[in-house]
Amino acid sequence: MIVDLHVHTKPLSPCSHIDPLEMVAEAKRRGLDGICLTEHHALWGRGELDELARQSGIAIFSGNEITTDQGDILVFRYPVHVPDIIPIAELRREVLAAGGFMIAAHPFRGFKVFGFGQLRMTPEQAAKRRLFQLVDAMEVCNGKLSEEENRMALEVSKILGLAGTGGSDAHQIDEIGKWVTVFEREIRNEQELTDEIRAGRYTIGAAPAAS
Repeated sequence: MIVDLHVHTKPLSPCSHIDPLEMVAEAKRRGLDGICLTEHHALWGRGELDELARQSGIAIFSGNEITTDQGDILVFRYPVHVPDIIPIAELRREVLAAGGFMIAAHPFRGFKVFGFGQLRMTPEQAAKRRLFQLVDAMEVCNGKLSEEENRMALEVSKILGLAGTGGSDAHQIDEIGKWVTVFEREIRNEQELTDEIRAGRYTIGAAPAAS
């Protein structure tokens, strides 16, 4: 099952230019089976997601991208609106209490203030970042990042034995599916999604070319 784990749509993510209906049409053209909507500090309603899935015929999963003092985090199974930046330790406590799941998003995006200079670290040095002790997985293939930035994330994930995921981080329609996570089993809900990541029953790749 081919799933893009990191997609933003308008208007909930003001920085995105992707209309949700156009998103699902493009996802189907690209051969995707599912999309995770990970808006910035905003959540879709369950009914809205179910209706979009019904109309489109592909699975739509609920997530949220939350900014912390240690970087951006993709959060699943935590249906709580977090309006602003939050200390990662506080977010971790709350997400664990709710039974949720956290993925460090684009952890080596060099242009962010909290990431400045980190690509000059060795993978062994980078693996000591506090961030990686407070997440369940990390994004190792992000469609917005350079090959070098993604490679650093992949190397760090291997050092730590931390699950690595792939997602496009799409904000434009043509970015959907640039990186995806390919699951061995069918995923029906967010619980199964995070269970399969924990179990490692997936690979990372790119979506097929649009037909």
